[in-house]
Amino acid sequence: MALFDDGYAADPHPALAELREAGPVHRVVSAAGVPFWMVTRWDEARRVLTDPSLSKQQPMDGLPAELRSALTTQMLLRDPPDHTRLRRLVSAGFTARRTQALEPRIAQVAERLLDDLDPAAGTDLIGRYAVPLPLEIIGELLGVPAPDRGLFHTWSTVLIEGDFGPIPEIVAYFRDLLARKRARPADDLLSALLAVADGGDRLSDDELAGMALLLLVAGHETTANLIGNTVHLLCRHPDRRDPDLLPAVVEEVLRTASPAATSTYRVTTRPLTLGDTTIPAGEQVLVSLLAVNRDPARFTDPDVFDPGRDDAGHLAFGHGIHFCLGAPLARLEARIAVGRLFARFPDLALAAPPEKLPWRAGVLMHGPAALPVRLRP
Repeated sequence: MALFDDGYAADPHPALAELREAGPVHRVVSAAGVPFWMVTRWDEARRVLTDPSLSKQQPMDGLPAELRSALTTQMLLRDPPDHTRLRRLVSAGFTARRTQALEPRIAQVAERLLDDLDPAAGTDLIGRYAVPLPLEIIGELLGVPAPDRGLFHTWSTVLIEGDFGPIPEIVAYFRDLLARKRARPADDLLSALLAVADGGDRLSDDELAGMALLLLVAGHETTANLIGNTVHLLCRHPDRRDPDLLPAVVEEVLRTASPAATSTYRVTTRPLTLGDTTIPAGEQVLVSLLAVNRDPARFTDPDVFDPGRDDAGHLAFGHGIHFCLGAPLARLEARIAVGRLFARFPDLALAAPPEKLPWRAGVLMHGPAALPVRLRP
């Protein structure tokens, strides 16, 4: 079967269902020629996401020092006890209060972006709304000056595609920004993280730059996909546009159309047996979130988009110690963005046949690359 080609990006579920039926884990090769093991069933996914014998730390000896430092000082790519320490310190600045306080600002940005759309013309909702909204919010949250935020999307798109070339430039940018925040703190996340202390322990400049790099990508790429996937599904299921259903709709979109197609890589530190397959030590493993969130052993009628289902729940934000720290913010942004969109344009519809929509290629992300819509009949 063809994995990771253009057809797969548009509709990965038939191929993933075939893999899942055949077994819980499979050795596959990415479009870039990188071999890895992909987990496709729910029970085995939960085990992989919590098994301490799988390491997030990968050999990076061949990388330039600046690149290696940026990748090894962020908590996503660390194991305990380093991960435990980093998450504790970062969580002290990335609080629920700080996230919830963003609600009026998210609504304000959404309304401004909607004001800029011409109701009489078609528009690409990804480029004009789903990307700019979380991009502006994460920029403000971090304390990035408005003129610099246009760089973020360019940088993160390149990184998602596997090109680490811009990382030294990004790290240099954040080091300079951190120096300015240290001299003149403000009410933003980077200033808060600079001030965090726990028994004399603080985040180093390398760790702060690595965290900013992580938030740069995770803070808007997945949310843009979540907004795009939600609008796409509500265009195909217009009877589910009830504002009261929106929180449940977002959760069901996360299950059926996870904005992150897979988890990030883990490496086996010893042989790992899943089902009838033993993965040797030193192998890369990732979880297909799209596959496991439609596992019929976990969900009734898993391919049915049903926001009212009794067996709700998903692994779209991961599980265990690496559960996504920004999950509450992503949910909040999606609810506000989609709610304001359909309140303003209740008759919004796709302007192209669903089978003609372009989708993002690659292993990690799942969402439309463009979403042409008609705002009014």
